[in-house]
Amino acid sequence: MRSSIVGVVALAAGSFGLWAPQVQGDEWDKKTILTFSAPVEVPGRVLPAGTYVFKLADSTADRHIVQIFNKDETKLIADILAVPDERLQPKGKTVISFEERPTGSPEALRAWFYPGNTIGQEFVYPHNRAKELAKRTGQHVLSLRGEDVSSDTLKKGEYGAVQPTGEDVDIEQVHKHK
Repeated sequence: MRSSIVGVVALAAGSFGLWAPQVQGDEWDKKTILTFSAPVEVPGRVLPAGTYVFKLADSTADRHIVQIFNKDETKLIADILAVPDERLQPKGKTVISFEERPTGSPEALRAWFYPGNTIGQEFVYPHNRAKELAKRTGQHVLSLRGEDVSSDTLKKGEYGAVQPTGEDVDIEQVHKHK
């Protein structure tokens, strides 16, 4: 099951205790500062508790590569392939959705929406990890066609989706956007 967390500090602290976002930057890169009080899984790694800067890569060719930096933006931690995810109503706050996970496991980041936007970024996981997440959550998970999450793989854009049954399907079967 998918749970959405709206960027309200009281809600985040009271319900999940995971993050308290602050929004800074401009519309181009969607810069968002997120603080996690517990580890959080992103494609290819687990981020320890701490503060991170999420941005869209500075590219006019592909607006769906999310970069995660340390809090002072001196170190790039991850480049993550994403696909557009849509919601009907924009929110005035950052919205992060997580995959539900068993107790004791870090939650897996599913999507990120910048304040005021109806189009967000749904993250694409390495294939084997996507299979595990899909089976555990009972929902499809977007997946790379391999395990490599390097920039070269991201540029090729070879991705699809994994159903809860473990079946690989084309992304168009489960997602309205490419």
